[in-house]
Order: sequence, then C-alpha cells, then structure tokens
Amino acid sequence: MKYGKNDQRVTPEPLMRKHKTGSAKNGGIVQIAHQLGYNIFRYFENLKPGGNGGGWVDTGGMRYLDRYAEQLWLTLFAKAPEITLFDIRQLQYPIRENLRAPWQGSGTSFDYADMMKPVTLPGKAPVVPATLARAAGWTFEKVDRFLGALGNPSGLKCYKPFHSTGEDFLPNFLGMAGIPIDLVPEFPAGEKVILLTEASVADPSLVGKIKRQLQEGGTAVVTTGLLRALQDRGLGDIAEIRCTDRKALVSQFVAGWGPPLESTRQILIPQVTYLTNDSWEEISALDDTNGWPVLHFAGYSTGKLYVLTIPDNFTDLCFYPEPVLNRIRQTLTSHLEARLEGPGYASLFLYDNDAFIAESFADSVIRVKIVTAEPFRELQDLETGETFTAVKRQIPQRQPRAMITEHVFSLELKPHSFKVLRGKE
Repeated sequence: MKYGKNDQRVTPEPLMRKHKTGSAKNGGIVQIAHQLGYNIFRYFENLKPGGNGGGWVDTGGMRYLDRYAEQLWLTLFAKAPEITLFDIRQLQYPIRENLRAPWQGSGTSFDYADMMKPVTLPGKAPVVPATLARAAGWTFEKVDRFLGALGNPSGLKCYKPFHSTGEDFLPNFLGMAGIPIDLVPEFPAGEKVILLTEASVADPSLVGKIKRQLQEGGTAVVTTGLLRALQDRGLGDIAEIRCTDRKALVSQFVAGWGPPLESTRQILIPQVTYLTNDSWEEISALDDTNGWPVLHFAGYSTGKLYVLTIPDNFTDLCFYPEPVLNRIRQTLTSHLEARLEGPGYASLFLYDNDAFIAESFADSVIRVKIVTAEPFRELQDLETGETFTAVKRQIPQRQPRAMITEHVFSLELKPHSFKVLRGKE
C-alpha cells in the first residue's frame, strides 16, 4: 500500500483513487483529505482487525500548518497504533510565517504561537522550533493527553464490499456533513440502520439482504447511485422509486412545515421519481413549480427504506441548509449514542465508551449541538475540564401522542478545531 500527497492514501485499485475537489473557500485545499485519513484506516481495520500497522502522513499540498496537524490527529482519532511521517526531508523544511493560518490567535486546536515556544530538555539549552518536525511533535503531545480516554470508534455502518467501487469517496463527504461513518466490508446484518452506496452493488445478493433487513424491522438508507444501479434489478419490488438521468439545479428546500429554506449556492441533483402514496418525500428540493426528493421514505414489511439524494458534486452535501442536514442526520444516526446538529463542514467521531469528538473544518467559528438520547446531564471536555449542561427537548414520533426526550448540548467550535467530550449522568 502506498500513499499520496496531503494524506490522500492511494491504495491498490479499485479500493481508492486520487480525487481532487479544490475549493476557493479553503484556498484550493484538497477537501477529500479531511475525512479520508480517518475513514480509510477504519475500513482497513475492519477488513482485517489488527492487520494494518498504522497511518501515513506527509506535508505535501498543505497551505497552513493547521492542515498538517488535522491529518495527524484524524489518523489518531481512528486509533491507528502508529503513524509514519513522510519523509525526513519534509520534516526538516523550515517553518515559515506564511504557514500561519489567518484564524490563529483565536484559541484554535492547533496553536501556532504555542507550537513555536522554545523547547527545553533536561540539561539542554532552550531550542526555538525551526522545522516542520516540531508541528508534528506538538500535535502528538496534544492528542496524547486524551487519546487513552477514547474507546473503540463506532458509527453508522456503511457497506463497502471487498473490491468494490461506486460513488467513490462519498463516505468521506458524508462524514464532513456530520454523519459518523463506520465503513465495513461485510453486510451489517442486525444493525438498526445501515447505509448502502453504489459500491454496495458489488454484492450480487444485495437486494435479498435489503429485504431481510426491512422484514426484520430495520432501516436501510440507499443512495441515488445505488438506486439507479438496482432499480431494474429487484429494488423495484420494494418500492416504485426511480432515479432518472434528468437533473435539477436547486437552491430551495422544504424539510417539514415552514417556508422554503435557501442554500448558499445552487446544487445539481438527480431527479428521483415515484408513485404517489406508495412512498413519500421527507425532504424536498424545489425547482420552480416542480419538487424533487432529497430524502424519500417507503415502508416495506415492518421496516423503513430511505433514498438519500446525492448531489453530482459531493461537496454540495455540506451546502444543504442546516435544517435539511439536521433532518438527514436524524434519520441516519438517531440510533447512535449521539448525533450532530449544525452547518456543514462539521464532523462527529463516536466511541463505544460515551466519548465523542466534535470537529469543525470551517474557516470561521460555528455553533453546533450534540444531541443524545442517553440520560447525560453533562458533557465534560476531556482537555479543559469544562462542562456543558443539557437542555431537554421532546420530539413527537409518527405514532399519535408518542414522544421521546432528547438531551441537547450547545457548543462553539473554533476554525479547524475540535472538542473531546464524554457524557456524564
């Protein structure tokens, strides 16, 4: 296995391919690298537990030192046992002032000024950091203070069979949109909710497995890429839903009651059609007098089938209006111990010991909420000791007069920064 620039790990085809989605918003930084460094290690660990020795990070392609630090701590968040730093020449590159991000000085997770403080070893004279090696060392020291308090990573099971391709890198973009993903190579039978992308079609018995998932009362979420691949291969037996070759350019959305919601840019989506009353839209995109599903629901036996519309440009997932993202997250992750509410470019990493990490990849301060169904009275920041108190919220269910109580914690995330949290009853 080999790796490419900016933590884009280039693995033997057809597992992963290089794929750039530069953004002027982030100075042309390769967006895909944000979640790839986490998801690829988790997938390799699920392929052969304990068989992958660790991660690999280099300095190539970074604009700011924050990006290098992000690559390092994302690999550690995935619980990689070790990291190879490529290579000794890059680590000896001088630290230049233009690598200091414009948001530095605001209390971000990577602190340039603190990283540049002289280092004093016992019996040695103070040394002022001069090379990129210190940025790596500072990051490791920071994460080492809490890494041992994190359990095993968990998340929404997303089925990517062995040697499969289709909607490549989509799980990374979904992660950037606030959906914690756990990529697995075998069908995750027994899970309450599963995510199936176009890559899942590599399983020749997939339709039968979807039917069993629904007959056992579970939920299956399929993307429009998978719907297009299976709609004439048995998925039509479950619901009369089709993904056409037509497109819609949309910027208005409806998620529940209320006026239309505006996205900050136009988004190109495939047009999904269906037979009215056989299934129905949970979230709609408006296109003048037309409307197209963004999240679509169909009942089958005792289970629930959802179709999630994927924009042609996966990055646009992060530009859905916040209430739209929140509704998608609620559908896909309400069975997990915590879920995220807020704008795009925010991620949530879950662990099996009531610990989780909320991280922002935005260039400005954002506000997010952590929603739990567990009776947590507080969340504690494992770095600072700060505590956050829950506000209770009641949510009506589909059944008449049925309600569930959620606990909501409000957080502020600095640019390209994270909070490490643990629930307290």
